[in-house]
Amino acid sequence: MSTESTPEMKIAHLRYAGKEAFVAESPSGHALVTGFAHESLASPTPMELILIALGGCMGADVVGILEKKRQVVTSYEIEVRGSRRDEHPRIYTRIEVVHRVRGRGVDPKAVARAVELSETKYCSVSAMIGANTEIVTSCEVTEE
Repeated sequence: MSTESTPEMKIAHLRYAGKEAFVAESPSGHALVTGFAHESLASPTPMELILIALGGCMGADVVGILEKKRQVVTSYEIEVRGSRRDEHPRIYTRIEVVHRVRGRGVDPKAVARAVELSETKYCSVSAMIGANTEIVTSCEVTEE
């Protein structure tokens, strides 16, 4: 089996680093540490990375869509909150994504539409997670 990524197959590599930690390398060659919370491990857990992935995917979509709509965004923050069930496997049962956009003359309807398009059409992470988890989005637009 090949260990190189292809357009059809993306391969991540993880190397055990001790104390339930792994050094992970993404298919694009970026490295990070992940594992389970220990006093000596200052890195996100795999489940935290899912929240980050969702926020990053949606955020990139929303920024791109708003740029195309010529919206002047000066600040954009995303808060992703996940609720997990108590029994194993402890999957997320509900994820809330709050998009906070600040700018000059930003149309709240344009922001809401950009978020909707990301969630329902463009964000692969949202599509994958949303197949088994309730995702609830909201937008806050503030004039600068």
